[in-house]
Amino acid sequence: MKVYIETYGCTFNQADSQIIAGVLKENEIDIIDNIEDADVIIINTCYVKLPTENKVVYKIQQLQKNFPDKKIIVGGCMVEIDPEKLEKIGPNCSWIGPHQLNKSAEIVNATYCGDVIRESGFSKESKVGVPKFVEDGLIHIIQICEGCLGACTFCCTRFARGPLNSYPISDIVGEARKAIENGACEIQLTAQDTAAFGRDSGEKLSDLIKEVANLEGDFRVRVGMMHPKNILNDVDEIIDAIKHPKVYDFIHLPIQSGSDKVLSDMRRGHTVEQYMDIVSKFKSEIPDITLATDIIVGYPTESDEDFDLTVDLLEKIKPSLIHLSKYQHRKGAISSSLQEVPPEVMKKRSKFLSEIKSQITADENVQLVGSIQNVLVVEKGSKGGFIAKTNSYIPVIVDDVELGSFVKVKITDATATYLKSELVEK
Repeated sequence: MKVYIETYGCTFNQADSQIIAGVLKENEIDIIDNIEDADVIIINTCYVKLPTENKVVYKIQQLQKNFPDKKIIVGGCMVEIDPEKLEKIGPNCSWIGPHQLNKSAEIVNATYCGDVIRESGFSKESKVGVPKFVEDGLIHIIQICEGCLGACTFCCTRFARGPLNSYPISDIVGEARKAIENGACEIQLTAQDTAAFGRDSGEKLSDLIKEVANLEGDFRVRVGMMHPKNILNDVDEIIDAIKHPKVYDFIHLPIQSGSDKVLSDMRRGHTVEQYMDIVSKFKSEIPDITLATDIIVGYPTESDEDFDLTVDLLEKIKPSLIHLSKYQHRKGAISSSLQEVPPEVMKKRSKFLSEIKSQITADENVQLVGSIQNVLVVEKGSKGGFIAKTNSYIPVIVDDVELGSFVKVKITDATATYLKSELVEK
């Protein structure tokens, strides 16, 4: 039997697909990258934003139309968040909920034989140390916990991922050690909120980062998104952990709005001043830190004055990466009962922030032109060459290098999203 897996969404979802593939491989089921030759197709869905929802809905509909004889299984967040819509658009599809990945082989085999199997619901089963199938193995994703402690009014993902469930540090370190021994050069620690790690188990994110970074080998560690609320009482120790030479000088710290009123309406649990204090400490202690943040444009209670405060905040902190999202109602989210900002206002604000975003990130990158950087080559470029990462996790295009190697390059040009370089020495 041959199975094709297509994944939408975040790093955590990518790891879920790797677990599904690993379970299938252990059961002697082939994973292929050509949908035409597949007997069973698995679509691992993301539901965090409306455009992504529309993509996965369209994909499921088109697969049924174009491949009527193939069996289809839907996985990911849609299974838990919107089973009613999934039933409507795919009445003959099987399901694998994000907490039921250990049953992947059983579901695939039954679906292949003509049954419609639907497994959903929550589980405390660990996702660390389980079988994973990764194509080249250079970048290894480890899910350090699942679920969150948040109550954000705009979010529906928490309904799919459930309450916080942290995995033991010893297990995470064990998986990292094995991955490095098998050739991984980048370990990505991921979660819905890495800063929440250990709040339910008594362990600490800072200790986890240090223990992984202290493993033998030439590799880098990337720490995933951290909710500002959950980093407040552990800032100094996390800074100390990220200072480790094997950890990227990188933090993903979403703010969502520069207005305290909107943050309160969103139930984010922190203020703009607290966020600014966190950023200030990181930049003071790690001058080359890359700050990534998220902004939601046009939250229902966002006034023109609130929007102006967001603009002011971005111009003050100048994030190296800004992920912009236009607010849209999500199924089950508290804010979905509110009246949306008029489309013309949303469009105007989004366009304005997009221009600011491009200018800030371009200005940040251009400052690196002419510098010598030690970079880690992590993947092949889609248009030729290779993609490497600086110690601050900024992508660099480089030619004539080996995957998984550390090389020195001179930065020759910069765009708003990446750097260009020439090789100095291997």
